[in-house]
Amino acid sequence: MDSIDLEVLKTSAGWIAAGQRCELITVIKTWGSSPRPIGATLAICEDGTVIGSVSGGCIEDDLIARVRNEGIHRTTPEIVSYGITADEAHRFGLPCGGTIELSIEPLSSRSRIDELLARLERHELVQRRVDLHTGEVELSKAAPGTQLQVSGQAMVTIHGPRWRLLVIGAGQLSRFLAQIATAMDYHVIVCDPREEYRAGWHVDGVELVHDMPDDIVLSMQLDRRSAVVALTHDPKLDDLALMEALKSEAFYVGAIGSRKNNAKRRERLLEFDLTPEQLARLHGPIGLYIGSKTPSEIAISILAEMTAIKNGVPTDMIVPHAAAPTTPGDAVCVVESGAV
Repeated sequence: MDSIDLEVLKTSAGWIAAGQRCELITVIKTWGSSPRPIGATLAICEDGTVIGSVSGGCIEDDLIARVRNEGIHRTTPEIVSYGITADEAHRFGLPCGGTIELSIEPLSSRSRIDELLARLERHELVQRRVDLHTGEVELSKAAPGTQLQVSGQAMVTIHGPRWRLLVIGAGQLSRFLAQIATAMDYHVIVCDPREEYRAGWHVDGVELVHDMPDDIVLSMQLDRRSAVVALTHDPKLDDLALMEALKSEAFYVGAIGSRKNNAKRRERLLEFDLTPEQLARLHGPIGLYIGSKTPSEIAISILAEMTAIKNGVPTDMIVPHAAAPTTPGDAVCVVESGAV
C-alpha cells in the first residue's frame, strides 16, 4: 500500500472517531492516461479537508467544492465519472477523451476502518468488500495477486501491509538507504550485532536491532512484500541471512560487493542447502548502474532496482550493470570500510 493510501485510512478513522461526516473516494477505472492508478484513494471531511489524491488536483477541487456547498448527505456508495467529454477532460486535467471512474463511499463506524487498520498492522493482506446498495462492509483474507473488482452489487478493494525492508549492517550506506526507503513507506529494520556499528546510528522511524541477521530473517517470516539487502561485507553476518532469505518469498534479496566478491559469495552459498534456482534470485552486484559513487547515490541505485523488481518491470528492460571493474559495490567498499 502506498504511504498516502495508508494515511487516508488513518485520517478517516480519526474523523469517524470524532463524529465527523466523511467519505472515501477510490479510483476504480480509468481510460487513457491517468495521474493516479486504480485503487488510489482520497478521503474528504465535511469541512472540506482532504487527505490523499485521485487526480492531478482538479477533480479534488471539484469534490471539495461540492462538499462545501452541499455537505455530505450520501448514505450508500455511489459510482461517478469524470472527464467523459473533451471539455471535461481539459477541465479536470485529463488527456482529451480521458475518463476516470470513482467510488464515493460515506464512512461510519460500520465501515470497519479501525479493524482494517489493525489487520494491516499485523501484516495481513486484506480484502474489503463494500455492498454498493447497502454500504455493508465485509473483511476477509485476500489471496496474493487479487485485484480490485467492481460489479453491480459490490466493490472489492485489496489492502496490503506496508512493504518491509531488512537492511543487514548499520553503516553509512544503510543510513541513506533507510532514510530513502522510509520516505517510500517501507517498514525498515536495520540489523547489526556489532555494537561499535550500532553506537550513534539512528534514523527516525527505523527499527535498529542487534540480533544475528539469520535469526531476524526467520523471525520476520518474509513474504512477497519483503526485501533483504546485505551491506556488511562480512560473510559471517551476510551469508546465513542471505541463505534463509533466498528460501523465502521475499521479492528482492541483494548483497553489496564487487563482481569478484559476489562470485565468491555464490560459491559459498552453493555449499549450503540452496538450489541453483534459489541462488539465481540473488542480486549482486546490487543496484542499477547509474555511475553512483557516494553512499546516497548508491542507495538510490539499490532502491531503483528494488522498485523495478517490485513493479514487475521485465528484466530485459532493466538497465544492466556496467561491464567496467568499478561498480556500485566496489565504490561502497571505499566509502564503508576504507578497504578496496
